[in-house]
Amino acid sequence: MTESHQPRHAAEPDPAETPATPGTETPETPATPASQTPETADAEVQAADAATATSLDTAGGAMRPSAVPVSGQSGTVPGGPDSLMRKIFTGSGMVSVLAVLLALILGGLLIASTDKAVSTSAGYLFARPSDFFSAVWSAATRSYVALFQGAVFNPRGSGAAGQFAPLMETLTIATPLITAGLGVALAFRAGLFNIGAQGQIIMSGILAAWVGFALHLPVGLHLLLVLVAGVVGGALWAGLVGFLKARTGAHEVILTIMFNYIALYFLRYLLNTPAFQRPGETNPISPILDPNAVYPQILGSQYRLHLGFLLAIAATVFVWWVLNRSTIGFEFRAVGANPKAALTAGINVPRATILVMAIAGALAGMSGVAQVAGTEKVLTDGVAATYGFDAITVALLGRSTPWGTFAAGLLFGAFRAGAVQMQIQTGTPIDIVLVVQSLIVLFIAAPPLVRAVFGLNPRKKKATTSKKAATTGAAA
Repeated sequence: MTESHQPRHAAEPDPAETPATPGTETPETPATPASQTPETADAEVQAADAATATSLDTAGGAMRPSAVPVSGQSGTVPGGPDSLMRKIFTGSGMVSVLAVLLALILGGLLIASTDKAVSTSAGYLFARPSDFFSAVWSAATRSYVALFQGAVFNPRGSGAAGQFAPLMETLTIATPLITAGLGVALAFRAGLFNIGAQGQIIMSGILAAWVGFALHLPVGLHLLLVLVAGVVGGALWAGLVGFLKARTGAHEVILTIMFNYIALYFLRYLLNTPAFQRPGETNPISPILDPNAVYPQILGSQYRLHLGFLLAIAATVFVWWVLNRSTIGFEFRAVGANPKAALTAGINVPRATILVMAIAGALAGMSGVAQVAGTEKVLTDGVAATYGFDAITVALLGRSTPWGTFAAGLLFGAFRAGAVQMQIQTGTPIDIVLVVQSLIVLFIAAPPLVRAVFGLNPRKKKATTSKKAATTGAAA
């Protein structure tokens, strides 16, 4: 053990306990100037606290300051950035509403750009600008009024039944959109991009239609078997995708795209076989379903609205319960948030992947049953129409929430139902509805753009409020 040769120094005595030596003066603490008031001292303390908080926020200057001001990182900032109205107008639900509004505005401008009166008044725009703007307003509102009359209420209808017939048609068209949208939304919440609702509807329609026209069973039992066959068909078709995803790691987007084509061409093949083609027909169409196998019309034969709409409401309640009140729903959301963390927490991620895809397929399968047993009552190669792809837009607009998806399905059902009346009354092409739907998807995918257009930037407002609060506190 080596000994240090450094000189040792005695510990210095405590100045408080050492008596003063004559001729040695102890330095005194300078007195507070008379001009320094208590308010100035408080301001200095606040400045010191702010400097300390900034130092903590930047790790002593080693890191860049965070985007959120220090004063806004905890608690509520004076001025109400966390107020109820601010949350309403900057929340995801309001962004969805504003996205629809913005899409309708741009759609109206597009309608006006093809109107003859608008093009005529544009020739003398600078002479009489009021004529031009009046023509633009008239063209847009005339088309949207016709859309409303064809989707919700037609005052020129014969009696109350005729006036509310558009609303019943909207609910009928919205039924498969709602259930298919719920299937897509549920998969979204689990972190899976299910774009295979189109194929799931087709496979569901195949099984449901076969049970409907090939079997002859008592009332009630026959319809129940049709519903079960359709739901099982969709669940198996989507569950297979979940199984391949969980076992092999194959991407669900590629799988579902391929499965869509497989289902479509399988349907076309079946409709040209004796087992599915209607006797005496050369067109690819199945026999009509047995009367005991079709959904009853819940408001009488004058409307096409059937039992499937009530089942869509029940499915919405079911998805809400699964996501918010059940253990398996918690697992779905945990896997969607972070699969690795969920696996670490003991959640069986492969099982959750297979199960969520199976439930999503079952929900999409309800759309197939609604088509063959409710609306069409036969099976054709257009049984799914574009419901499976529109369901993606419905789920996005509904922010992947059950009731948001339900409302979005009603909106898109209204677009589909009112587009025909809009074209009949005003000559506006039906395709304008597709343009509006595409714009909705665009704006839903870019929430900052919507907030910027309407001046709803919560971070900027919060930073401004924090700066004002800090200035007010320093001045005080």
